[in-house]
Amino acid sequence: MTSYLTIARPAVAEVEDRGSRFLCTLRRVADEDEARALVATLRREHWDARHHCSAFVLGPGGEVQRSSDDGEPAGTAGAPMLDVLRGAGVSDVAAVVTRWFGGTLLGAGGLVRAYGDAVRGALGEAGTLRRSLLTELALELDHADAGRVEGELRSRGVTVLEVSYDARVRLLLAAAPAEVDRVAEAVAAATGGRVELVRVGERWVDVPG
Repeated sequence: MTSYLTIARPAVAEVEDRGSRFLCTLRRVADEDEARALVATLRREHWDARHHCSAFVLGPGGEVQRSSDDGEPAGTAGAPMLDVLRGAGVSDVAAVVTRWFGGTLLGAGGLVRAYGDAVRGALGEAGTLRRSLLTELALELDHADAGRVEGELRSRGVTVLEVSYDARVRLLLAAAPAEVDRVAEAVAAATGGRVELVRVGERWVDVPG
């Protein structure tokens, strides 16, 4: 697994059915603790609501998947919310649907539809972006050369993650595994082959567009 989709931005969406309001809050989360903290925050914020149902998917391959009906009939809230997230192919995402009861029972089918529609609406507002696992590459330069080399690398489409200044300037670059050789060639061209490029690790990076 070298890439996966997540949401591009936080979002909210609301649907209404026979007086009941279903407000979906969609957020990126890094782990289960952060997802559960979101539920707790919304429970405090919307204390007057009857239910705070949730679903979240975590990990590059969606390895962690959880859902909660929070008092709704089993399978009518958390499961359909999770199905929508899975259908969208997104991960590192938590959805919480807060429901204010409108006085009319909606039945199992009505609940499944309302909870699912609320999440679909929030996903439409959030959009998606791709996260890619990139190789981190570092090189050190003299201060006199750093600005020029950085500019040349950026002009060649090389991703510069960080620039740090000490006795020498350290550039931290990122490349997809298949692009490492191309980046090495760009570094060699920009430095006259005088600088060593070192692999230092990997990281997940948001890729816009």
